[in-house]
Amino acid sequence: MKTSNLSKRERRNLVRILVALALFVVLFAVDKAVNLGGVFQGPAAWVFPFCLYLTVYLIISYDVLWRAVRNIAHGQVFDENFLMCIATLGAFALAIYRGATGQEIEGFDEACAVLLFYQVGEFFQSYATGKSRKSISALMDIRPDCANVRREGKVERVSPEEVSVGEIIVVNPGEKIPLDGEIVKGASSLDTKALTGESLPREVAAGSEVISGCVNLTSQLEVRVSKVFYDSTVSKILELVENAADQKSKAENFITKFARWYTPAVVLVAVLLAVVPGLITSDWSTWIYRALSFLVVSCPCALVISIPLSFFAGIGAASRYGILIKGSNYLEKFNQADIFVFDKTGTLTKGNFAIAGVFPDKDREEILRLAAIAERDSSHPIARSVAEAYGRPVEEGWTLTNVAGEGVLARKGEEVILCGNEKLMAAHNVAFTRAEGVGTVVYVALNGQFKGSLLIADEVKPESREVVGQLNGMGCKTFMLTGDNPAIAQNVAGQIGLTGYKASLLPQNKVEEVENMLREKAPGEVLCFVGDGINDAPVLMRSDIGIAMGGVGSDAAIEASDIVLMQDDLRGLPLAKRIARKTMSIVFENIVFSIAVKVLILILSAVGITNMWFAVFGDVGVAVLAILNAMRVNSNYVKQPKSAGQRQPEAA
Repeated sequence: MKTSNLSKRERRNLVRILVALALFVVLFAVDKAVNLGGVFQGPAAWVFPFCLYLTVYLIISYDVLWRAVRNIAHGQVFDENFLMCIATLGAFALAIYRGATGQEIEGFDEACAVLLFYQVGEFFQSYATGKSRKSISALMDIRPDCANVRREGKVERVSPEEVSVGEIIVVNPGEKIPLDGEIVKGASSLDTKALTGESLPREVAAGSEVISGCVNLTSQLEVRVSKVFYDSTVSKILELVENAADQKSKAENFITKFARWYTPAVVLVAVLLAVVPGLITSDWSTWIYRALSFLVVSCPCALVISIPLSFFAGIGAASRYGILIKGSNYLEKFNQADIFVFDKTGTLTKGNFAIAGVFPDKDREEILRLAAIAERDSSHPIARSVAEAYGRPVEEGWTLTNVAGEGVLARKGEEVILCGNEKLMAAHNVAFTRAEGVGTVVYVALNGQFKGSLLIADEVKPESREVVGQLNGMGCKTFMLTGDNPAIAQNVAGQIGLTGYKASLLPQNKVEEVENMLREKAPGEVLCFVGDGINDAPVLMRSDIGIAMGGVGSDAAIEASDIVLMQDDLRGLPLAKRIARKTMSIVFENIVFSIAVKVLILILSAVGITNMWFAVFGDVGVAVLAILNAMRVNSNYVKQPKSAGQRQPEAA
């Protein structure tokens, strides 16, 4: 752990823990060597060790004491802070009682040790859960900073909020479209991936409707604004994220729930143990001692340490495989995950373009050569895929002419290459063979003679089929929600064996679909959404567990999610589920074991069969065993099972 990665508050807390730990170790060693309670003589001899241990106690516990007092003032009495306070203050009271009555002083060290262990566990838990949780304000990156509006013959740069409906804005190549509207001049390609998940750039021209948040790729556009900023697509996405954050349910920490019953019960029993037998026997000293011992023994350090440590070990084990889990509550909930909903582009597919087929294949090299010549100077994703597939230097000396909405015409002397869609072929009276397949088809002709075609499609990630098969084999349901058209969605879903899919969805539609799934799921089922784009942020927030692809995912998606696959590898999903399953198994073992032994020791202490040393030894022993058991989560147990059989997808 690098201290540079810690916040100021975490660094201060770490220094505080280290200082308190160093002081405690020195003090404890000296106490056991020379007996600090015997340095001075008389009934107040306990004051000397009390002052020394109290210094350590206050250093390590002041925030716990303050939270306990504050929560009591707000009516939240029985929580883990109150539990720590009453247990450790009870230990101090016991030590003072023993010292004042001339007995051997015990309890100061126990109180300090309990708070030290508690604070160490809290520090690691805080570090793990808060390390990568930043402000959702990162999502504001999708909001355009300005708009180029044409007024009185001049172009002014203003805030998008200042543009009125009906005004003309100018969008240059590389800029985001700041407001929804209609193109009145120009033709270009738009990258809509961030908003719709559509992998293919959208060709637009005068008369086309455009939405805010899209990126203009190639040519300057003039757009007549149809909606003010607050009604625009970008604004709606931001609002969806804010609303979704309010609806996200949070799993309560186990210790908090446990303390609601355990703490008042223990306190009540301790009071009764001191008062009732004391009234009957009048032997107050014995029964007060037993009651105080009972309070010390009741300190649930095994649970307080081992439960957070179990979760932390699970989070650490996942992080070794590039899986960032943003809190123990998400790890606990992910163990129950049985519905997985995927975005397509960048999640199940690579989000780029590649040559899926060349027809006829026997003329592959010639077709690629001609297409590479025509697409040489273009930065369009399809052009880049052609150049990558050709993989050789491109012949120069050709004059290239872009034909808006159709393709490219390349000329060199008497030779003419046509490279584009059906419209280009038809415009030059080229008889061509229509290509079949899912994706973008590019037709190529030379000197009026049809040469062949290229099928260009978004590549399915090689691990997608394997991962979906494993999840299906675990009894999970797998669905895909995408902004792509139904033909592409059906093709992808069929390749990887999804349970079902829905296509042609905008971000709002994705949230609606997830809302429907959440309403229709059975009690106890947990829905996970896996996505990577800005458009996925609202649905990532709304789902039970949001999972973002960290390798290529947007910052907004990563911040809105609960789990991040930092290596952009879907195989982290079944792996994370196995880690969560083992973690929760160990947590359950520690809970049952710790409570069972604790109850036994409490009974023995209450009836006076065991003394304080035996009780402390038993309590610490349980804690050590629970900690060792918790560390098993970090063992090298992860194995990749064979992919299970695939299911046929259904259009939802």
